[in-house]
Amino acid sequence: MNWSPEQDAALLAVDRWLKKGDAPLFRLFGYAGAGKTTLARHFAENAHGDVAFAAFTGKAAHVMRQKGCVEATTIHSLIYRPASGEEDGEPMFTLRHDAPASKVDLIIIDECSMVDEDLGRDLLSFGKPVLVLGDPAQLPPVKGGGFFTEGEPDFMLTEIHRQAADNPIIRLSMAIRERENFDEQSDECRLISKKEITTGDIMAADQILVGANRTRKRYNERLRELHGHEDFTPEAGEKLVCLRNNKKKGLLNGGIWTVDRRMSPRGGRVRFSVRPDEGGKAVNVSVPRAFFLDGPETVPWTQRKGADEFDYGYALTVHKAQGSQWDSVVLFDESYMFREHRDRWLYTAVTRAAERLIVVR
Repeated sequence: MNWSPEQDAALLAVDRWLKKGDAPLFRLFGYAGAGKTTLARHFAENAHGDVAFAAFTGKAAHVMRQKGCVEATTIHSLIYRPASGEEDGEPMFTLRHDAPASKVDLIIIDECSMVDEDLGRDLLSFGKPVLVLGDPAQLPPVKGGGFFTEGEPDFMLTEIHRQAADNPIIRLSMAIRERENFDEQSDECRLISKKEITTGDIMAADQILVGANRTRKRYNERLRELHGHEDFTPEAGEKLVCLRNNKKKGLLNGGIWTVDRRMSPRGGRVRFSVRPDEGGKAVNVSVPRAFFLDGPETVPWTQRKGADEFDYGYALTVHKAQGSQWDSVVLFDESYMFREHRDRWLYTAVTRAAERLIVVR
């Protein structure tokens, strides 16, 4: 492959880091379309030993696999293993030093801004070199994230390569980052008004993204109706988003789950079995009923204590969508709400789409 001078310099920098072997971590940062994933695949193909690819969420791992990062998985799957249940035979997870991470020679992590300190330190505890990929033009990570991005990059990719520049979603992201006017109109990327968006567009999307929680709640209610769900609490087949980490259960803040089956409620909590969006074992969770009736922001800590935290996931805020990508996204542009972070919000939002994007302005 013909590398640009900047990409050549990145390859040399990573090669020197691997050969020295005295630092556990290398931060390779770059804008969307700068070739981070292409370089990561090259490292893997030419590495002396086995390489593992991983990302914070199952959706981001899915996009890595689509881009040729073979067998990419979640970080959780890479370093944790099911352990004996603590209650009612419930599947639990614990750090296991014979996990897949222990058997490879290099670990490559994409969308690294979402990794918090506990997860990052557990990952580094295997003593393997870890190459992390990140994009500094995105929004600052949500509370608790940023373990890897709090440091300066060891190498920064700024040039967008020709093939990526032909992608209308990448062109749009470049225009946003450089504060230029944009008006993309193609099969892959459309900018339309609210009058032009159709129910068919919304139903065909893998994910709806918005800015405000009130907008998210309104669209979740509407989408539940469109999918034929009438109960006030989640039914089998419904899409949920996790709102708080629970390492023992394998729950990650921002992860998307599907309700497998409902169980009898207990006290003020609804209980159901959920399965991760990328596939895998189902987990039993217990969530305060008020999360679904009144909204998570209304639930006091006394009711949250010891509970799992979920909400409907048909529509997500862009902040909650950080660390994930979907093939097809409909974005309701509420960037005006974010003032000094307006451009970073919009850039982060459009780069959540891997193949098709509709921006509703």
